[in-house]
Amino acid sequence: MFHAQERFESSGRIMTAGKKIWGIGWRVAVGALLLTWIFHSIFLNEGKLAAQQEPGLSWDSLSKPEQWKIGWTRGPAKLWLTLCLVQPGALFLSVLLMGLTIVLGVWRWRLVLRVQGLELSAGRSLEISLIAHFFNSFLLGSTGGDLMKAYYAARETHHKKTEAVVTVFVDRLIGLWAMLLFASILILPNWSLLVSHPRFRSMAGLILAMTIACSGVVSVAFWGGVSRAWSGARHWLRRLPKGEWLERSLDSCRRFGRERWFLSRTLGLSMMLNTVCVLQLIVLGWGLHLNIPALALFAIVPMIICISALPITPSGLGVRENLFVLMLAAPVFGAPETSALSLSLLAYAGSLFWSLVGGVVYLTLKDRHHLAEVATDGALPETSPR
Repeated sequence: MFHAQERFESSGRIMTAGKKIWGIGWRVAVGALLLTWIFHSIFLNEGKLAAQQEPGLSWDSLSKPEQWKIGWTRGPAKLWLTLCLVQPGALFLSVLLMGLTIVLGVWRWRLVLRVQGLELSAGRSLEISLIAHFFNSFLLGSTGGDLMKAYYAARETHHKKTEAVVTVFVDRLIGLWAMLLFASILILPNWSLLVSHPRFRSMAGLILAMTIACSGVVSVAFWGGVSRAWSGARHWLRRLPKGEWLERSLDSCRRFGRERWFLSRTLGLSMMLNTVCVLQLIVLGWGLHLNIPALALFAIVPMIICISALPITPSGLGVRENLFVLMLAAPVFGAPETSALSLSLLAYAGSLFWSLVGGVVYLTLKDRHHLAEVATDGALPETSPR
């Protein structure tokens, strides 16, 4: 009987691991496919341009394998040349602006924590946020960083672990909602693009739909209403797996709706963060000598960020690059496809720089903090004097 139960539990663990591998695998495959597609398309275009400059060589007369060979021979060199053309000062400033978004995110998270009566020092909050940023970039999944952030937040308290985890969810929810609102508002001053740019119009429609859906989630999470319309909602919730934890999490979310000025302060801070995000891309655009109106980027960049946040590929890889090329290489802007791709890659490089900083923080500080927590609990074994 014991061995049968052990085999059953072992098979359950294998199935769970298999589901996780499948969930990671298909996202990696989609991301790789999208990246391959956009690189292939751009390299073929560069190969065609190179062929046109060579006398006696007709691109249309070449077979597909020959076209691909020329494209993948000339394309990477052209892309690398474009990346190297960025002004060093613009690249450095963009990395600093990326770091500023992390600092503003830490500030917002601390506001969220205080609603639950949790206090984390600015230094410790920054450490946890950098570690989360590291795992968001390098774990094969879209929520790895959030899981690590929730784990560290829960370890900081022994009596409000559920509330600490909820703060991570609420911080991410407010961040996404604010970015969607930011993009929706900036659609209005770009009305001419909405009329003349079919791609912009399609993305604007998707963003507005996402804004309405996210506003509904925020409304239900912070103020409820389901239990008032359906008296049995709470009873049904308690019957779910981990029902008590879900109910406590829901009650924790209600505190944010009752807290005066909470939404106005966090939304205001989020709008500052969103502005810095766009400024990072504007600076890189200047560094690459792209002539794209700043007002248009204030609408396009947040739309791309929101769509890339959907759990399709790890860290939005492939999705983000395709969207930048799709939008900025449109005739209304006329940016070269290679430059549009370089803009996306350079912005991601700035994010990776701070991910590496987070990795260093994780490797150098995790053991020290763990020992400090154990010592505080009085769990370290006593040693006899020598």
